[in-house]
Amino acid sequence: MAKLAFLGLGVMGYPMAGHLKAAGHDVTVYNRTATKAEAWAARHGGAWAASPRAAADGCDFVMACVGNDDDLRAVVTGPDGALAGMKPGAIFVDHTTVSATVTRELAALAHAQGAGWVDAPVSGGQAGAENGKLAIMCGGDDAHFAAAEAVVAAYSKATVHFGAVGAGQLTKMVNQICIAGLVQAMSEGLYFAMKAGLDPKKVADLVAQGAGGSWQLSNRAGTMVDNHFTHGFAVDWMRKDLGIALGQAKDIGVSLPVTAIVDQFYAEVQQLGGGRWDTSSLIQRFRAMNGELG
Repeated sequence: MAKLAFLGLGVMGYPMAGHLKAAGHDVTVYNRTATKAEAWAARHGGAWAASPRAAADGCDFVMACVGNDDDLRAVVTGPDGALAGMKPGAIFVDHTTVSATVTRELAALAHAQGAGWVDAPVSGGQAGAENGKLAIMCGGDDAHFAAAEAVVAAYSKATVHFGAVGAGQLTKMVNQICIAGLVQAMSEGLYFAMKAGLDPKKVADLVAQGAGGSWQLSNRAGTMVDNHFTHGFAVDWMRKDLGIALGQAKDIGVSLPVTAIVDQFYAEVQQLGGGRWDTSSLIQRFRAMNGELG
């Protein structure tokens, strides 16, 4: 079993770190709010550290799942950053969804001091993290990926290597692009069903069995109809991710018209006070436009 550090104990990182401990690894956690790290250590029997550097000291792997590019830089660089504590040969595995630019920047710093880097953003939401059933898309050297794959198996249902550093983040952009268009289409379809006098849940159950089926339709149609939007990944984070995808698309000369429109629709959901609602809340735009929200 490996000696590990896990940086970031949000709705995803907290259970992911728990799965690593349950798998028998020696785990030390760090969180910006220290009380959360203390609580994790008390619950799982691991250790906690007051800084990323202290957490990473002597570790074989350092995992991270934080918020955005700036958050990642903060836990990786500087005198108290993880790189300052990592030994040569250790591997940083980043589960944060960030830009390919910051990924390559920080990977270069790691490589310069003899450490490895695997960008490994995840899909599956809070439920996937809690159940240890995440899809993990990776970029990095073959040897670093192979080593990391054995460790992240503690919370993975599928782990795939897509190429050099940055490839995992690019794949996650594809994931978010697909989700954005899909949830918008579901919102339109379900709201249409409601206004046409159909039972939207019954419709969704049938459509899910055919060519229109998807994980989102099977798992979120009912909650969308019932106005329940507390199922993990928040609109605020989705807008961050779509901004990354749209920026990357501009850099490589690709047009993403549907993604750009849906990003603006999510901005409208934020204006409705739904920044912390989950991403299926796009349907609330229709309710708002028709005066159905209080």
